Amino acid sequence: MSSTAARPRTRKAPAERAAEIVAAATELAREDGLSALTLRAVAERAGVASGLVAHYQPSMDDLVARVYTDLVEEEVRDVERVVAAADEPAGRLGALIETLMDGAREELTVVWVEGWALARRNEPLALAVRAQMQRWQSLVESIVADGCRAGTFSTTEPGEVAWELIGMIDGLNAQSLARGTDTTRFALRTARAAEALVGAQPGSVPVRA
Repeated sequence: MSSTAARPRTRKAPAERAAEIVAAATELAREDGLSALTLRAVAERAGVASGLVAHYQPSMDDLVARVYTDLVEEEVRDVERVVAAADEPAGRLGALIETLMDGAREELTVVWVEGWALARRNEPLALAVRAQMQRWQSLVESIVADGCRAGTFSTTEPGEVAWELIGMIDGLNAQSLARGTDTTRFALRTARAAEALVGAQPGSVPVRA
């Protein structure tokens, strides 16, 4: 009579298991938005029991905030690389507008829109949203301030202008998401509006029409 030995069960280190759960939640949010992050859905995506998710992530609010932060920070780093490749402030502003309105970041627009909505009832997420909004404003403000120092832009309120520009771009992206249309066609118009806000010469902020 032959016998089959039981397959040994591999126990993963706590840090590895926790990282896998966060990765599964991040993947799920990228595909379906923050509202998809329920205990059961994350467990199914990670291939573990719901109780294990609850063990490593006892607060779903904290997990949602962590996932939101990870996704947005990844986007910010990507946009920073795109912007840094331009030689001067007007070019950097154009690169910012173009990359944020090229239609390739729709899944991040969903994350942003849901982040704003869900933050009303999720304090950790609210803190994360405010922190990332400030990070975006700092990025745009630095471009505008550089342009002012170089004499390319003439606004005396780079912080306020940065906020207006972000609101304009976010609003158009959110509108296009809801309407199922393409934001790319508004990039040139946004660049012309940005020129007026920063006090630049008309046509000096380059974007591909």
